[in-house]
Amino acid sequence: MSDDLTTLELRSTATGAGRLELALVDVPVAAPGDGEIVVRVEATPINPSDLGLLLGPADMATLETGGTADRPTLSAAIPPRAMAGVKSRLDESMPVGNEGGGTVIAAGPGAEAMIGKRVGMMGGGMYTRLRKLRAADVMPLPEGASAADGASMFVNPLTALAFVETMKAEGHKAIVHTAAASNLGQMLNRICLMDGVPLICVVRSEAQAAILREQGATHIVDSSTPDFQDRLTDAIAETGATLAFDAIGGGNQAARILQAMETAASRNAATYSRYGSDTFKQVYIYGGLDLSPTVLDRWVGFSWALGGWLLTPFLVKAGRDTGARLRQRVADELTTTFASRYTKTISLAEALDSDTVRAYQRKATGEKFLIDPTL
Repeated sequence: MSDDLTTLELRSTATGAGRLELALVDVPVAAPGDGEIVVRVEATPINPSDLGLLLGPADMATLETGGTADRPTLSAAIPPRAMAGVKSRLDESMPVGNEGGGTVIAAGPGAEAMIGKRVGMMGGGMYTRLRKLRAADVMPLPEGASAADGASMFVNPLTALAFVETMKAEGHKAIVHTAAASNLGQMLNRICLMDGVPLICVVRSEAQAAILREQGATHIVDSSTPDFQDRLTDAIAETGATLAFDAIGGGNQAARILQAMETAASRNAATYSRYGSDTFKQVYIYGGLDLSPTVLDRWVGFSWALGGWLLTPFLVKAGRDTGARLRQRVADELTTTFASRYTKTISLAEALDSDTVRAYQRKATGEKFLIDPTL
């Protein structure tokens, strides 16, 4: 493999002039060194976690197109109030894409046995045709698994498994999960059914409830119905859930969950306490489907916590053995428990089509885009 090989890569730049610029650029790929491999990327998903880097805080109403059919560009205005949040990345052309799947096409000394193998990988910069990594950082896919099967084997599966690990480590016995009909939410439902973990699935429509009902979910509450708070409280009282993972972030969803937990905990209180119940309640915000401020109504007693949750810090804290165990389970159940379904496969160029950007930027339930850089 020659040192002057190049790959086509999607880059995102936030400029000091207050613009977000997206483009496809040629990037050199050096020959793999000891223990390194080069993977032809054949599938890489657009996850909500990718959009923060890809689109940042840009105003989608100001999208402007440019470039050519095979090398399109997009730009949009970054609102002045949001510039402070991107200060550390100003004028830096940044690769995008957390995870992917593909075939090893070259290897350095010590990794030659990997050539020709199909692998799943995580490490950023996956919206590209070629990606160089350490062989130790990829996972060979099971026999018969496609690159698309392996493309989403890290972020959502490990997050769903880590929710259950967090529940056990912190002494809870049931989970409340919002945006529960998402790809990740469906995985979590399958894990909890298999592992016997009570799960309360919070959705926003009957159509989303039907998806989970079909998959065997036993506790589903629809936040769009007038009796949502009562039904959520009843489900929490039945399961004993004192832990929630919230994908929405903005608005009062986290507060409503804490309120329901407090009401459920106080139902059988023998005496009144001005401080509320002593049952500890924890809500973790792990997503940003709603970017508005998080609103917290304090009628939840004093024994509670609201915090953020991220996968990478969890894995670091959990340790190498736990991480390896979780990854092995994903590999073993890749096409069952952790199967991902995509509604549309697009090329790198199509990922910069303005209408397509608006579609995947909506992060709508049931819509998941997959990029195939070989197209």
